[in-house]
Amino acid sequence: MRSVFMLKRIVVIVAFMAILSGCSTVKGWFGKDKDDGKPTEPAALVEFTPTASVTRLWRASAGKGEQRLGIGQAPVVADGRVYAAAVEGGVRAFDLQTGNAAWHYKSDARLSGGPGAGDGLVVVGTLDGEVIALDAATGVEKWQAKVPNEVLAAPVIGQGLVLVRTSDGRVSAFDAATGERKWFSTHDLPTLTVRGNAPVTLGPGVVFVGNDDGTVSAMGLNDGRPLWNQVVGVPEGRTELERMADVDGPVVLEGTTVYATSFKKQTVAIDGPSGRPIWVQEHGGAGGLGLAPASVVVSDPAGTVWALDKTSGTATWSNTTLARRSLTAPAVHGDYAVVGDFDGYLHWLRLDDGPGVFRFHGPDRR
Repeated sequence: MRSVFMLKRIVVIVAFMAILSGCSTVKGWFGKDKDDGKPTEPAALVEFTPTASVTRLWRASAGKGEQRLGIGQAPVVADGRVYAAAVEGGVRAFDLQTGNAAWHYKSDARLSGGPGAGDGLVVVGTLDGEVIALDAATGVEKWQAKVPNEVLAAPVIGQGLVLVRTSDGRVSAFDAATGERKWFSTHDLPTLTVRGNAPVTLGPGVVFVGNDDGTVSAMGLNDGRPLWNQVVGVPEGRTELERMADVDGPVVLEGTTVYATSFKKQTVAIDGPSGRPIWVQEHGGAGGLGLAPASVVVSDPAGTVWALDKTSGTATWSNTTLARRSLTAPAVHGDYAVVGDFDGYLHWLRLDDGPGVFRFHGPDRR
């Protein structure tokens, strides 16, 4: 399902598919009670008096099949519309303000990556390695292309190209007008990785990619030429599981600084032109991060939400009330950070000091 909310006149898209993605597998991480006496069950939600108000503007269905996929597909907003795709349901466009359907592209393909939107296009990928580009105004198919593996990340459109990330570590660039492949790059994968990939991030003439081996890479946009590779999470441990260090959340670019977080609970700020680290902090997670004016907000595997000073990386606050609730990456929404949990709740936390101010439960998909 997709829902839209307004808080202090700011419109935010809430992707319940993405929030609830992985529920069938994440619950297994809690395991059985251990003899060490440490809690293993999700923390109970504590009642509080809301100090913020959220109103749902509209709700619409994009289709179904996400639970079979194992990850969720988030909607994207562009030019006054919300575009959403589903494994079973095709691609749909909705008016951002009203939720009215604008068009529906029907497809038998197993849509798994997307949608991405920009430059008059809406682009999706499939589990069978197909890339489908649609006219953003009408939903009419403009071209198709082929990639060598499943597409689990939303394609990115910009600067005349469509960039597609596949689960084998490859990034392919296609001409946005014709679908002709311009270049591709590869990156070696570790033996065991977290299922899912983040979209690439575009900068001026540069593509930034978070990799499954715990690194972030920069490549030339015109030709895919490697520029630099920087470690975010160090893959240490005795087993493949312990060494998992995926950077599966989108890399965020602000000015010339690149921010990324990894499955190894490390978050870094990197100088974009040189690839040199500015700071490293031992808090974070694979899901990604939210960027606020003064801080970087991350959630870790234990269910703690952290605010890190954007300049130094120093932790300015933490919220532990959502422990073991398998939190999503934070989204920054006005004066608040918003996280979702395994049970379909959205939690608004105050950005300046971290307490919860509002809670909402989405549609029951179980």
